[in-house]
Amino acid sequence: MKAKFKVFLTLLLAVGLLVACGGNGAEDADKGADTDADTDADVVAAASFVGNADELIATAGDNGAWIIIPTTDISVDEELVVSGTFHDQGDEANDVYRKFAAYETDEDQNITANRTITTPRLVVQSENLYFKGGTLDGDVYVEADGFELDETATITGDLVFANADVEASATITGTVEGETSVE
Repeated sequence: MKAKFKVFLTLLLAVGLLVACGGNGAEDADKGADTDADTDADVVAAASFVGNADELIATAGDNGAWIIIPTTDISVDEELVVSGTFHDQGDEANDVYRKFAAYETDEDQNITANRTITTPRLVVQSENLYFKGGTLDGDVYVEADGFELDETATITGDLVFANADVEASATITGTVEGETSVE
């Protein structure tokens, strides 16, 4: 009986996180978020919940998922690379887009918990990576266009762009505690 209840709670949390990451309103419409009920199955199939360093490394890679959702704080002892080309909602008909959702929400889409991802350096190689919520404890090196650090997110280290064009394509409304520079 307890096992069934735990599975039910896990599924309930998963659906809540997916709804939170789907968003609504004009801001998310600009990012290509689709909140229609018919797409829920696609979102579940394409999302990747990660609970440890090995899962995070695999999911962030070329064969990962369009959305990365940590379910707990995670420490990675090595450089974490977010790579590959992904599309919003995991549908190739949609724009190139990838999301790192380091938070969970309640039923009203209020962030109720933030996750901390600790790594010496996060390397962004996926175009249009949107990092929302939580804290990236380490440096971030951006090689791909369209990086966005949401106002709800924090980088504790330095933020370095590979070149001026990559920097110009970025949107940084979150907190960067270290230096921001162009290589």
